[in-house]
Amino acid sequence: MVNCCGLVSEKNQPVPLKSISVELQVRDHVASVSSCLQYVNEEERPLEAVFVFPLPADAAVCHFSARIGEQEIVAEVQDKQSARDQYDDAVSSGQQAFLLEESEESSDVFKLSVGCLSPGQKASITIVYIIELSVQADDALRFCLPAVLNPRYTPAVSAAGVPEVSSASVIPYTLSLSVEVRSSDRISKLESSCPLDPLEFLDAQHTHAKVNLSSGHRFDKDVELFLYYENSHHPSAVVEAGASVAESGSLMGDPALMISLYPEFPADVMSSLASQGEFIFVVDRSGSMGCKMHHGNDAQMRIESARDTLLLLLKSLPMGCYFNIYGFGSRFESFFPQSVVYSEDTMEEALKRVKSMRADMGGTEILQPLKHIYSQPCYPDHPRQLFIFTDGEVWNTKEVLDLVKSHVYSHRCFSFGIGEGASTALITGMAREGSGHAQFITGTDRMQPKVMQSLRFALQPAVDNISVDWSVPEGVTVDMLSPSINTLFQGQRALIYAQIKGQSSGQTEGSVTLKYRLKDQPVTNQLQFTLKPAEDTGLTIHRLAARSVIRSLELQERAGGADMENIRRRIVELSVQAGVSSAHTAFIGVNKDSKQTVKGPLLQRRVPVARMMGAFGGPGMNKCGMAPRMMRRSPMQCDIQSNRMRMECDSVSFKRMAPRMMRRSPMPCDIQSNSMGIECDSVSDDCYEAEAEPQKDPLLQLISLQKAAGCWELNASLAAVFGKTEDQVTNQKAVQVDGSVWATVLALIWLYAFKSDQQVEWQFVAMKSASWIRSQKPNGLSQCVCDGNALLGCQVTEDMLGI
Repeated sequence: MVNCCGLVSEKNQPVPLKSISVELQVRDHVASVSSCLQYVNEEERPLEAVFVFPLPADAAVCHFSARIGEQEIVAEVQDKQSARDQYDDAVSSGQQAFLLEESEESSDVFKLSVGCLSPGQKASITIVYIIELSVQADDALRFCLPAVLNPRYTPAVSAAGVPEVSSASVIPYTLSLSVEVRSSDRISKLESSCPLDPLEFLDAQHTHAKVNLSSGHRFDKDVELFLYYENSHHPSAVVEAGASVAESGSLMGDPALMISLYPEFPADVMSSLASQGEFIFVVDRSGSMGCKMHHGNDAQMRIESARDTLLLLLKSLPMGCYFNIYGFGSRFESFFPQSVVYSEDTMEEALKRVKSMRADMGGTEILQPLKHIYSQPCYPDHPRQLFIFTDGEVWNTKEVLDLVKSHVYSHRCFSFGIGEGASTALITGMAREGSGHAQFITGTDRMQPKVMQSLRFALQPAVDNISVDWSVPEGVTVDMLSPSINTLFQGQRALIYAQIKGQSSGQTEGSVTLKYRLKDQPVTNQLQFTLKPAEDTGLTIHRLAARSVIRSLELQERAGGADMENIRRRIVELSVQAGVSSAHTAFIGVNKDSKQTVKGPLLQRRVPVARMMGAFGGPGMNKCGMAPRMMRRSPMQCDIQSNRMRMECDSVSFKRMAPRMMRRSPMPCDIQSNSMGIECDSVSDDCYEAEAEPQKDPLLQLISLQKAAGCWELNASLAAVFGKTEDQVTNQKAVQVDGSVWATVLALIWLYAFKSDQQVEWQFVAMKSASWIRSQKPNGLSQCVCDGNALLGCQVTEDMLGI
């Protein structure tokens, strides 16, 4: 069997990326990442390599250089079109050139073009980017080095804005990773999804440490790191000196300030849950959801895990709220015409439809279902909560985020990225623009606990009325660079950037007062910061601040208006000044000192990147998600006679030749026609395997039997969960105790006694049942609990059960 593969050389060898070396330097809540990519041209002719790769969505690329032999070429940031022109001209004239650009459709996809490598020549490419580390539910800071870039589904009516990514069954390059952490807080531990060498502390205070990825790692899955500090909830303010060569008064010339706000929620707030709301669950049913959650033997299909999660969500909703469920792919459908009141009847109807959900709706188009949801009127006193489940394979990320942001005041958005390769730009962006929370389910992670954590966030009070007040000496002003923050949930952190302008002849310190409201209680934090920072602190904070301003300007630009050209000009100016990437700029480097030009026909090769295979369908699209690549300059032209025509393996059973669209080709063609379309008659082994009848999880079986009000009925199915017969369970019931009360008490005892390690998944189910028992005011409840313990062989107290 022939596996799907990227373009290979004439000798059937993978193209030339050989190794990736990464250095990660963490400073408190932010990190600098330096990646070195080693290339070699093993062809007998000059080579142009194109490497499409993922970066975290909020990364700010701030350095790009190339070393060929002893010659180092440091790229500079320029207007994107100007950079492309320089690259094309250099390659056409036989000069060595390098171009790094951000995708126009998604900020987490970059394309690196390496032009004119002579036969046998080696090149070392260095890319540096900086990023804010995201906070997890257990207070860990998460760093992810993404290996997988899923193909984005592109509808036939659109141009392929996100570059197509080749893939290989075996990735021909390896990864080395070293990590250094410096913090003002004590480091507790550092964990990873991949094997690490032992953590080495470099000082007695445990604020400086280093660790390496164990040798021999094949870069075939995301590398995740989880960093834990001892006092993660303490707010902090860090000031960074400006660049001495930058103009005073400019963002890069003045000191920059970063404030970390990570509120801690008291226990009484954590236990306070709302009983109202409109809950809309939006589930990806595209072909890729038929893939496995991970590569283990016991892995569920993604859609199967989504079904189990919907069961938990439906059983956990409060009585009297509103809800609806949407499925989407190339089209979308909803369970109900509009959200309905949560009751026993509506819950049972929804559960029946959940059981029949399959990954059978073609491609991934999330924009239309979102537009339909937002067109529905909201219910008074029932705040809308949107839960979106997807493996993140969409092509129009920025348009989706703009839509979510435009409705931020009418809803909150909680997003879930399923499987490795889910777009960080899409998942984190929807949560950020919708004032919600993002979760990623990767590797062997279970979906259910992460989703239930987010449901708790949706039901809990949020931090709101956030304000920032500055106290600085005369002659000094502070300009906020970050957009205003509306809400923060438990487990969320905000980083606020500001520019310090002017100078004070006397005082060397300022202060900032953070105020917010939590469950109608005001909270105040005051932080001191220096106005005379050390000169050698680097420019990480400045560049992240610039990135924040650029992203805000890009949102304004996409919103439209009369000042579009001026906004674009400001984006380019700030990007060039700060040396960070944007949608309108690119890094360009040309080796003008090369002693000889490269001669001969130029081959073009695409470097393979691991990806999850799915069935996407749709006109002009093969089921492995590939679309004809649009040429850079003339997207509706191709030269079918060009010697750059490429061969690809489009399915697991056969190969087809397909003309590829080139940059400067003169011959027009119809990319939708049968002569240009690419079909795929079979898909990856990881997708669409026949779903075997699953072993019934006792926990899910128990929860499936619960009524919407929170109670259980006494029957054989419930007894079977306990490993008993119906007669055994019935005979132990006291005469005066109602059958449903007895059944519900038993269910609660069983949960606390045997499933305490999964409490985050059934916490709302238990709270509903405890509330139902209290509402019944049953006699002999203490004896009922004792009898239940005796039947199940447990020792659970009434207080533990909450009844």
